[in-house]
Amino acid sequence: MPLHEVMRAARMSEQAQGRVSVIIPARNEEANIARVVRSVAGQADSREILVVDDQSRDRTGAILEELRATNPRLHVLRTEALPEGWSGKTHALATAAREAHGEWLLFTDADTEHLPGSLGTLLARAEQEGADLLSLSPGQQVLTWWEKAVIPLVYVHLARLYRFEEVADPRSTAAAANGQYLLVRRETYERIGGHAAVRGEILEDVELARRIKSAGGRLVFLPGSAWVRTRMYRTFGEMWGGWTKNLFLLYRKDWGRMLETVGELWTLDALPPLLFLILCAVLAVERGGAVTGLLALLFLLVSLIRQASYREALGKLGFERVLGWYLASGGFLLGLLLLNSAIAHQWIGRVQWKGRDYSTRGGR
Repeated sequence: MPLHEVMRAARMSEQAQGRVSVIIPARNEEANIARVVRSVAGQADSREILVVDDQSRDRTGAILEELRATNPRLHVLRTEALPEGWSGKTHALATAAREAHGEWLLFTDADTEHLPGSLGTLLARAEQEGADLLSLSPGQQVLTWWEKAVIPLVYVHLARLYRFEEVADPRSTAAAANGQYLLVRRETYERIGGHAAVRGEILEDVELARRIKSAGGRLVFLPGSAWVRTRMYRTFGEMWGGWTKNLFLLYRKDWGRMLETVGELWTLDALPPLLFLILCAVLAVERGGAVTGLLALLFLLVSLIRQASYREALGKLGFERVLGWYLASGGFLLGLLLLNSAIAHQWIGRVQWKGRDYSTRGGR
């Protein structure tokens, strides 16, 4: 066979294998694991799927064994005792990264679903833009009232803290990423020390992005509802614990900015609709006059302006604009969550996640 045909066959074989190692940490994910594995198995560019069963106590391991029977690219790894100084997630991701063979590594969460063709599209985007790390803020599936109230509002505020264009700008020091989808060049990942370099970080995704950008790497951060979706929390308690763990760190431990946000949420989002309803009730029983009516109109106007601004922000992030109706309840709950996260990190000094207790003052 001529040399050029041998080389062409080798390239086709490499393309058939795929160039991306998909890495999924899984701890007690029986409700999600089959969906994410099947969704990444259908991606043409995935070379292998490495799932780390991180000491699960539910049916996660059994489901993975069933999936292995029909998916030869699926490899299941299991962790033992968590080493000192590591978070559970960073240890699971580092364990899988050592076994991966891909030119690119895709770290993604067990509660995600990857839409058909998404990996190929995003891999091409990363290479076209010369990215060392491409991350998404996936589309969020919100089914209960508390998900609809809190989760879209959290992401609207995070988009103000971490503007996509600033993260992608090499001249800006802004760095951010979402651990639900991290597509990173293997060479870059190894050069900055991988997850071992951020082993004890609770917010390991943002810290990994910061280290890559500080080392001269290129970041691309995008709204990702067109490619990946997730349902982050299935119970109110999970949501409360998850955002308690993350929010104070996402606000860079800046009490001033957090209190400013709490004040905005409560005085501009939560309070005006409540006062409008109270004043309408007063007018309904004919105990109010012109001043009461004018105040009611003022609070209604503030509410409508905030609603309009919020709906526009929701649309830009891929959320349904109708979720704007939950702004008042979301503002109240998010304010409480911000304060609870700050108290847990600064005063209590511990946060819990997935049955593990983490110190926020150093150590595990």
